[in-house]
Amino acid sequence: MGDNNANLPPGFRFYPTDEELVVHFLHRKASLLPCHPDVIPDLHLSQYDPWQLHGAALEEGNQWYYYSRRTQNRVTENGYWKGTGTEEAVVTRSSNKRVGMKKYFVFHVGESTADGIKTNWIMQEYSLLDSASSSTKSSKTKSHKKTDYSKWVICRVYECNEDEDGTELSCLDEVFLSLDDLDEISLPN
Repeated sequence: MGDNNANLPPGFRFYPTDEELVVHFLHRKASLLPCHPDVIPDLHLSQYDPWQLHGAALEEGNQWYYYSRRTQNRVTENGYWKGTGTEEAVVTRSSNKRVGMKKYFVFHVGESTADGIKTNWIMQEYSLLDSASSSTKSSKTKSHKKTDYSKWVICRVYECNEDEDGTELSCLDEVFLSLDDLDEISLPN
């Protein structure tokens, strides 16, 4: 799924608002409806560290987008996503109606919350409100199984560079450089 932008007409860029991500993409995905253009891939969150998203997720500028199943376990091979406790309602511009939620996570390198090293990688996880999505579901037939809208989320991942002049290393760069330094240290026998 390398270049998902290949499905977009020339000159078009993928810069959706929070409302567009929830209403036009996530709601359709959770409702099992086709999405046009179908450019956002499904990924398993635990299989990718944020720097591995290039070529796997939809990339636009310094942001990566993908669908994932909602999970409490946000552990990857080299670290984990830790919630910041910040949640924001996603509302429609036209009616100011709440249609979803946006949660923030920060990626930490390491195995546990005590030893993890905070990085500059940020994930915004968008989810639907059950009432907002189920209100559009037809209830004419009882033979259809009710769709569980809480299964899917859409993620926007980016690396936050607070110092844009390029003089400061990212936290992740510092971690890798310190690991290189460990190779040069010889311990006494």
